[in-house]
Parts: sequence; structure tokens; C-alpha cells
Amino acid sequence: MLLRPALLLPLLLPLAALAAPPAPPVPVAATDAQEPAPAPPRVRLETTMGEIVLELDAAAAPRTVENFLAYAREGHYNGTVFHRVVPGLLVQGGGFTPDLQPKPSRAPIPNEAGNGLSNRRGTIAAARDRGVSESATTQFFINLADNPAFDPRPGDSPYTSGYAVFGRVVLGMDVLERIAAVPTAGQGPFAAWVPTTPVLIERVQLLDPGTP
Repeated sequence: MLLRPALLLPLLLPLAALAAPPAPPVPVAATDAQEPAPAPPRVRLETTMGEIVLELDAAAAPRTVENFLAYAREGHYNGTVFHRVVPGLLVQGGGFTPDLQPKPSRAPIPNEAGNGLSNRRGTIAAARDRGVSESATTQFFINLADNPAFDPRPGDSPYTSGYAVFGRVVLGMDVLERIAAVPTAGQGPFAAWVPTTPVLIERVQLLDPGTP
């Protein structure tokens, strides 16, 4: 008996399916996997009163971090002093020699104060002239308390007021508190707040990424 073609199809299809090779796996490009975010840069300030480790936020304040690291690599901060120490407020340095002579600097950088980071205790920010928004060069300060008055004023155009936070202290707040306890007085060009016993930044060292 002859089978009609229509009756052959159910018999042929399973055989064809069994004969078909499995589909090759779809290759996944290596770039499809998300790269881990790079560790934030860290620097160590070796001072005459102990070590301070800072973690810098290059995502929030790229120009300010780049500026700070450039001066650090050049050795600019080595041998400078904390020239302004206000207990319960801030410790400031980065611009003066032990005899309170200003160190040379490059052109100022843009003010990145509107980056969403607040001047909270333990943060580091770029110091600048009070009346000139884009005047930060080498100097920085570390907040000893929450200082919202240093943040951009509500209603101001972005980046026209406030002091740009660009990192935080991860080790050494106790050192900063000891520095803040040093007696101060007016000296040289400053009317007040200069430590009577100089507190030096002996060296600023860039640490390997991920260093605790």
C-alpha cells in the first residue's frame, strides 16, 4: 500500500529534528561584563604630629582632585605648614613655608562646590579667596565639625559660592584634633590662628589603590 505524502510528514519531522545539530552557544564579548569601578585615590599626609590618610572623590570633584594630586606629585606640599588652625572649625594648610612665605602656584581652578558633597566633619575642601569663586590653587582645609555655612548658598547659581569638598579623612582625625589643640596666635601676615609651634606636613605620599 502506498502512503500518501501527508501521512509521511509526521514520520519525517521527528527524524529531521533528531538529525539537526544543536545551536552553538552565543559568544559573549568580554566588554559586555561590567568593569569594576576603580578604587578612589588615597594620599597620606605625614605630619610632625602624626599621619592623616585622605580618600579623594574624583567622581564628584574631578578638577579639584586632579589639581591636588598634581601638586602632591610635584612635592609641593612637602615642608609646608598648617598655617590656620581654628579649634572646632578647621585645619588649613598647603600654601606656606614654616616662615610663612607663600609658595608659588599655578592658575586657579574652577569652583566645584556644587557637586553635592557637604562640608561635614572629616571632609577636605579646597580653600580659596572669600570673594572670588574661582581662586583655589594649592591650599586646602579639613573640617573639624559639620560646617554647612561653607556649602553653596541656596538660590545661588551653581559653583558661584561655597567651598568644594573633594574627599574625606579615613585615618587620622585624632591627629587633627591634636593639631587643633596647639596654641595659636597672630604671626606674619595673619592676624590670628597660626600655631605657635609650627605643625609641618613633612611629606604627602600617593598610596596604591585600595590601600586601607
